[in-house]
Order: sequence, then C-alpha cells, then structure tokens
Amino acid sequence: MPFELVTVPCLSDNYAFLVNDQASGTTALFDVPEAAPILAELDARGWQLDLVFLTHHHPDHVQGLAQVLAQHPAKVIGGAADARRLPPLDTAVAEGDAVQIGAQTGTVIDVSGHTIGHLAFHFPGANMAFTGDSLMALGCGRVFEGTHAQMYQSLCKLAALPPETTICSGHEYTTANGRFALSVDPHNPALLKRMAQIEAARAENRPTVPSQLSDELATNPYLRAHIPEMATNLGLKDATPAEVFSAIRTRKDNF
Repeated sequence: MPFELVTVPCLSDNYAFLVNDQASGTTALFDVPEAAPILAELDARGWQLDLVFLTHHHPDHVQGLAQVLAQHPAKVIGGAADARRLPPLDTAVAEGDAVQIGAQTGTVIDVSGHTIGHLAFHFPGANMAFTGDSLMALGCGRVFEGTHAQMYQSLCKLAALPPETTICSGHEYTTANGRFALSVDPHNPALLKRMAQIEAARAENRPTVPSQLSDELATNPYLRAHIPEMATNLGLKDATPAEVFSAIRTRKDNF
C-alpha cells in the first residue's frame, strides 16, 4: 500500500486520519478534532507530522490544531473559499487543485452542502478519499449551509470515484445511519448483511470507518436515490433522483 492509514478516534464520535507515505516517509493528518489522541499516535509510531488537511470549518474538525502544531509545526491546507472561517492556512486550495503527500498526488473536490466550501481530498494512487462530513458511512452530513440539490451534486462527484476507493469520513454514526437506511430501503440484502457486520463491529468497539465506496454504492440510501426502487419505497415513483435524495435527507432529519 502506498499509504499506511491510521484511524484515530477523537472526542465522543469523531475520527481523524493519519497517513504515512511509504515511499517518502511524509506524514499527513486529515482533520483535527482533538489533539491528545493524534499526538499519542504520532509519538507511538515515531512519525513527524508534515501536513494537515482540513475538510471544513466546524470546531469538531479543527479545534485541536493549535495544540498539534505546537509539537509538530506542519503546513496547513484548506479551502480558499472558506479561509475566513478556518484556522490560518499555509496553502489555500479549490476544486481541481492538486495536492501532494510524498509520492502521492491527490485532487481537491468541492463537496459543499453540509457547509459551503467543504472539501474532500482524493488520492487515486492510494485508493483513498477523505470526505469529512460529506459522504459518510451509510450516510451523509446534515445540510446546514447549502441546499439539498447542492449536496446531491457533491455526493454524485464522490459516487463517480472508483468503487475500490476507501472512504475516510469524520464520524462514528454508522449504526444510527444504518437504522435509518433500513427504514427507506428495507428489502436491500446488501444493507441487511452490512448492518449485521456493523453491529458485530460495534459490539467489539471496532470502528466502522473507513468504508469502501463499493459498499456505500450498494447500501447508502443517499447514493441510491437514482434507483427506481428507492423512489417507489418513498411513494415518489415519478420523482427525479435529486428529489428522491431531498426526500431521504428530510426524512433523516426527522427520524
């Protein structure tokens, strides 16, 4: 594997991600919910942090940054459009820009919806995408700042990535997301099987994040809004995929 990936549980239900590029030894961090567990992982592995990528401005994704930088003076990369709400950036990026972690080149994707200016970072050579609170395991982030149409377009961008992509998202919400998914897609055998696996993992206190995009395409209701069965399940037989997505997101908000 080009990247060694470490999933770091933070706060009550957040995740940060550390990656170490095997070729160069470069280490990068994606989001900083809490400093202590991240610093402990760096110390345990003997890694010096070089880069920090921020997906969006919410405190539970950035609030540990100053404490991490005090011990690891890394370069901070985040969205140019949201720079006024992010901690100080060394590099401001936008959709389509290239970013580098050692030998691996990534692409910046604008996935606005949960927030305006939310970014995801896709590293095709490592088959990894860091999606923050856009695409999540069996779910997507609540649409706080954008529109449902905007969030659906953002998810369509991520759904178009190679199915073998590992999706590194920001929270351990999978069990609750799955219970909701079953309410709108109750006859999906892949979803039923995945829920059994999720329940077994959580019973052993194992993370359900990251996940595989192939599994999200098969089971995540927000990525299945274009499938006629989903429209039928919701009583929206003639609706567009964007309208079905909106109905699913609204139901989840009130679930």
